[in-house]
Amino acid sequence: MNAVSLAPAGPFSLASGIRFLESFTPASYRGAADGILRLAFPADDTASVVAAAVRQEAGADGGTGTVRAEFTVHPGAPGQAAASGPAADEAVRAQLARILSLDVDGTGFPALAADPVAARLMADHPGLRPVCFHSPYEAAAWAVIGNRVRKTQAAAVKAHIARRYGLPVHVAGQTLHAFPTPAALRAVTHVPGLTDIKIQRLHTLAEAALDGQLDAARLRALPTDYALADLRALPGIGPFSAELILIRGAGHPDVFPRHEPRVHQAVAAAYGLGLPAPGDVARLARIADRWKPYRSWIAFLLRVHAAEHPASA
Repeated sequence: MNAVSLAPAGPFSLASGIRFLESFTPASYRGAADGILRLAFPADDTASVVAAAVRQEAGADGGTGTVRAEFTVHPGAPGQAAASGPAADEAVRAQLARILSLDVDGTGFPALAADPVAARLMADHPGLRPVCFHSPYEAAAWAVIGNRVRKTQAAAVKAHIARRYGLPVHVAGQTLHAFPTPAALRAVTHVPGLTDIKIQRLHTLAEAALDGQLDAARLRALPTDYALADLRALPGIGPFSAELILIRGAGHPDVFPRHEPRVHQAVAAAYGLGLPAPGDVARLARIADRWKPYRSWIAFLLRVHAAEHPASA
């Protein structure tokens, strides 16, 4: 078992992230009382599976504590060798940091409290940063699985795929099932609750992941409009899903979602604008410009707040 440390730059609370995951339907996450975040996921190399136990130390003098992760890298398929060595450890460290939004310097985030709405969100959700999908590949798979079905149904299907075709791993006393690697997903031919066309689309997404098209660093390095257009070229990925993949899959910290009505409603409610009309997106985007370079983060907090306080949204 290997270990890495992540030093948060700016406010961060792992406990807040765990609480979010427990209510985030796609994650199907069941936390424990020990404060450990248990994760199992296909690695960014598309061939390995990572099992990680993540903890946050208490910070000195009330400061933000260091995040430490113990992890094991497993081969994604029989006969393969697990990635190992310093480069493999650094790749896992980078992926864990992205999942927890710790790859972004958040020291400037508290300055957004000059905006009263942002200040209230930070006060209500101290240290909460976006907890991302494990990869753009998993975010894209969720988008296809969840298209035009209830989230609870989609989550059950995704969990079934992980149990049936993913790798079981042991993490801090629990057994978790990682979502299948792209190569394993490409071989799936039937899943209860999924149409043939969705399975075909999942196969195409698996191919895209293997080809590097869903690489997080690549997507974040592209101009936002280019990255979104590139994602929309994938079958089953529309404007809403493309934003999901870029923001919550690749972990882009500074994109305002133009195709997320619930975020728009939350912005309108928070700023006392009334219900937004479809043509108000440009106005909402101008408001979101106040949140640069953390537009994704504030949009995330607004969405979380609205889910917890539906009467105010």
